[in-house]
Amino acid sequence: MEWYLPLIWAGVIGTAVAMYVVMDGFDLGIGILFPFAKDETERDQMMRSIAPFWDGNETWLVLGGAGLFVAFPRAYAVIMPAFYVPVIVMLVALVFRGVAFEFRIVSHSKKGWSLAFVIGSTLATFAQGVILGGLIQGIKVENGAYAGGPYDWATPFGLLCGLSLIAGYGLLGATWLVMKTEGAIAVRARKQSKAFLIAVLAFMALVSLSTPLLQERIAERWFSLPNFYYLWPVPVITALTAFACWRSLEKGRDALPFLAAIALFMLGYLGLVISSFPYLVPPTLTIWDTAGAPSSQIFMLVGTLVLLPFVLGYIVLVYWLFRGKVREGESYH
Repeated sequence: MEWYLPLIWAGVIGTAVAMYVVMDGFDLGIGILFPFAKDETERDQMMRSIAPFWDGNETWLVLGGAGLFVAFPRAYAVIMPAFYVPVIVMLVALVFRGVAFEFRIVSHSKKGWSLAFVIGSTLATFAQGVILGGLIQGIKVENGAYAGGPYDWATPFGLLCGLSLIAGYGLLGATWLVMKTEGAIAVRARKQSKAFLIAVLAFMALVSLSTPLLQERIAERWFSLPNFYYLWPVPVITALTAFACWRSLEKGRDALPFLAAIALFMLGYLGLVISSFPYLVPPTLTIWDTAGAPSSQIFMLVGTLVLLPFVLGYIVLVYWLFRGKVREGESYH
């Protein structure tokens, strides 16, 4: 088996996950922020800010899931039974949210569908955080198969990660509204961004302190020498990025807070990669242990390389066409 193919596919799947977190994160964050809107008119404006983008963001979730199934079938066979419950909750919530989005447009009474949008967005976010927490904690594997129970993911650390992701997506959603809206929503979003930024930093500190205590392998990765000398810039740059996000909010910038929030997410993601690589199923199975047949990986990789430019081109085109701010009173009808 060519040793480089699993590395390439790990990069593809990692990129897909990062793209999904950023691009679906801000529109899930809009749903999390829905309860803070003054009325349905403001919610219309919030919806209008994501209407051209939201339904294409799940493309990256599909690429990540399909890539895992084809390139790392043994990892897929272990991860799915370990997280059946939160995965099902996430998928149902995403469908529920999509239905609520579309039905809210044509419904005479929007309150019920607004509530459904809030519940779907929040549940999907929480489920994703729980899955992340379960992966960080590690999955029990015996003879190459999942050997744990159906609720091993239900731990205090998993709950912490679920709440952390809600705060993180809330930050992305709030900074998106700062960048894309005008009027009272933008003013409120600037204040909400600061509150969510503080919450995100608090959760990042808790998770960062908890993971080395829970997992000796993670403590060794970060604090053993000479690793510590190479890795200390990551938390320092994270702190500086958070400061830049706060200062840009204070100075009335529009786009910079959102870009800084994305950078903050990517630094947190980098920290997780550093903690876990090369394990795809921590703490036992690496990307090479779980890799599929080289022919399958090559076949899927060729198709991905052909289609990916079209996906990226579509994204660039949509974001360019619908640049600018959504004004007060505009709806998504």
